[in-house]
Order: sequence, then C-alpha cells, then structure tokens
Amino acid sequence: MKKCLCSLAALLLMTLTISAQEVKFEEYDLSNGMHVILHQDNTAPVVTTSVMYHVGAKDENPERTGFAHFFEHLLFEGTKNIPKGEWFTIVSSNGGSNNANTTDDRTYYYEVFPSNNVELGLWMESERLLHPVINQDGVDTQNEVVKEEKRLRVDNSPYGKFLEMIKVNMFKKHPYKGTTIGKMAHLDAATLEEFQAFNKKFYVPNNAVLVVAGDIDVAAVKVMIENYFGPIPRGEDIVRDFPKEDPITEPMRAKAYDSNIQIPAVMAAYRTPSFKDRDAYVLSMVSTYLSDGKTSKLYKKMVDDKKMALQVGALDFSQEDYGTYILYALPLGDVSLDDLVAEMDEEIVKLQNELISERDYQKIQNKFENNFVSSNSSFEGIANSLARYYMLYGDVNLINNEIEIYRSITREEIKAVANKYLNADQRLILEYLPESDKE
Repeated sequence: MKKCLCSLAALLLMTLTISAQEVKFEEYDLSNGMHVILHQDNTAPVVTTSVMYHVGAKDENPERTGFAHFFEHLLFEGTKNIPKGEWFTIVSSNGGSNNANTTDDRTYYYEVFPSNNVELGLWMESERLLHPVINQDGVDTQNEVVKEEKRLRVDNSPYGKFLEMIKVNMFKKHPYKGTTIGKMAHLDAATLEEFQAFNKKFYVPNNAVLVVAGDIDVAAVKVMIENYFGPIPRGEDIVRDFPKEDPITEPMRAKAYDSNIQIPAVMAAYRTPSFKDRDAYVLSMVSTYLSDGKTSKLYKKMVDDKKMALQVGALDFSQEDYGTYILYALPLGDVSLDDLVAEMDEEIVKLQNELISERDYQKIQNKFENNFVSSNSSFEGIANSLARYYMLYGDVNLINNEIEIYRSITREEIKAVANKYLNADQRLILEYLPESDKE
C-alpha cells in the first residue's frame, strides 16, 4: 500500500510539472519609460489588460498616509473622456470585469474583456494615466468610500487591527510602520493640490508596467499601445531612500486592545528580509510546514491533539524591503497566552535542532508545485505575475523558474534559516486583548 501511495504521489507531481508550461512573453520599453509586457495565448477569447504602478503606502508623506490606497479608488472616478461614475458601466456593458488593489509597495489596476475589446481596455488604462479628473467632488466622494471601507475591514472587524499593531512595534524608522489604508485624519486634512501633486509624481509612465495577456494579435496590440500610451509625457524620476531598521537584539512585548473581540490572541512577530532574498523563500516553506492545513504541525498539535487553541497559524508577510513573520494563536478555555507561546516555541526549537522528515519535505514541495501551477492557470493570474515579477523582483522570467528556487531549498537550509531569524531575542510578543481587559 505504501509503495502504491508513493507511486501516486510521484504521478501527481509529474502531472503538475507537465501542466506548468512555460509562459512565453515579450517585453520592451516605450520612449517615455513605460515598460510593456505581452503574453499571447489564443486558446480562449479573453484578454487581461493591467497596469501596475510602483507606488504604495511606503511612498507617502508620513503626515499624509493612505494616499496610495485612496488613489486606488480615486482613479476610477472618471477622466476627461469617461464621465464620472461611468467606468464600471463601460466595462460591464462590454462584457468585462475589472478591479484594483494596493499594498505598501505597489498599486495594481486591471480589466478582463472578451478579446475583441482589447483596444477598449488599452484606451481606458491610458485615460486613467493621461486624463484623470482629480477635483474636490471626486476627492469628497471617495473620502467617504474609504472611511466606510476602514470601518468595515478594520475598525469594526474582529482582530482587524492586529497587523497595524505589529507593524507599529516592529518598525521604528521605515515607513512600513504605517498601514496601507492610512489615517482618516490625514485624508481629511489633505488639500486638493496635495492629491494632484501625488498623482503627478507617481502615476507616470516611467513608474508603471503595462501587461496585456491573452488572445491577442501582438503586432496589432503594439500599434495600439504606441497610439494610446506613447504620447503620454514621461514623469520626473522617482528617488527612494528609506531609512534602514536597526536589528532587533532583545525581546519586545506589547499589548493592543480590540472592542470587537471576546477571545484574546497572542502573536510572535519576527523581522525578516525582502521577498527577493532567498531566505524569504525558505521562510515561506517554514510557514507551510507549520500551519498550512489541518495536518500541519501547529494545528495538529495545539488544536487537534492538545486542544489548547481555537486557532493557530503562521503568516509570512513578505514585502519589497522587509518582511514580517508572524506566529499567532487563540486560546481554548483558560489556556494562558504564555502557554500558547511556549507550545509554538517548542515547534520552532525542533526546526532549529532537527531536520524535518523527508515525507514532510516532499509534502511541502508538492504544495508549492500546486500553487505555482494554480497562480498561472488564467490570463488574469499570468498578467498579475508578469507585472509583479518585473516591478518588484526585477526578473520577469520568475514566472517560469521561481519554482526552481523552492525545489532547490534543502532540509538543511530550512533548519539554518529557522536558526537565523526565528529566535526569542529577535521578536515581538503582542498580546491582542478584548477592550474589557484594559485597566
């Protein structure tokens, strides 16, 4: 039976590997500095057009936080040629869908259309870049939208502020100490001229990558791109010089309170390197080993076997400049937060002193193979990957070979990285408590 299961696992792994076919692409620059990436695949009559801007929460004035996320909303308000409120109507009436999202590092917009509407997607994104209407009416409208989003996702959401509380304690100098959604008082205080200046600085072709992926005629799309994006003026070069964080050399403890919870939580957070660093890939595997699924080490031990925790896990919150590795647990019954930390630490110490089993190692590899295939299973996913690997990693071909990094990571490397980063004197312990516990 064991031999049969091993053969089945090998067959599944081979199938995944075969399915992960090479993503072919072409990339070039327009004269205004905009980078263009094209991926042609005529197997389905669909095309994704996307633009990623290298601007996120870390690029903001610390007295005007929330601007990047605010612009994610504001740049749907309308343009010189798209009336206010008509963006989504135009997309849906032409059989398309669209969305946008913001992180501390970048902002991403995309449309998915039937391939006969590829030109519409290009025109709309060029309009967003060349002719945005940034007026007081639009600012006031979106200010209310963002406030409602913050109330829904952060202020009134159980455990909604845990990441905010971790970041403000983990980062003392780097702008990662803030949040992506920012402070509403900063948005209220901002002038229209400040919003316009932010747009002029960051939403420029030389700070963006345009991706068109799907059922396209490459030659025809190149002409459209030149017509719509070529005339847009280059912006000023953007210089980034963020302060470096001092190493964490002694344990930190903090408390945070949340009026939306009744059950406390505890987090152990460690500062880690940029997601471009090989060690970040290893930490991602450590996270999978510890907490991905009900058979993972922490879940099986603390939830199933010892029944100490309602929930437990590990989050590898990796970013362009630094990462934050977070272990968390919610107690069951009268279990103390310190006991939860001790149990999580026990698994970390095992990682630091013993090699994980060959079986666990292969299980992790299989999961990353599956994730790799899934992430590029649609034109929408491919477009996102192409933009992200270019802008944040500086290597578009990671869309094809990033899996080789994971395959090359050894059990010995997992042990070494756990020893390098996951130490008790290099972390924050955050007690996340109900507001009623506040003295």
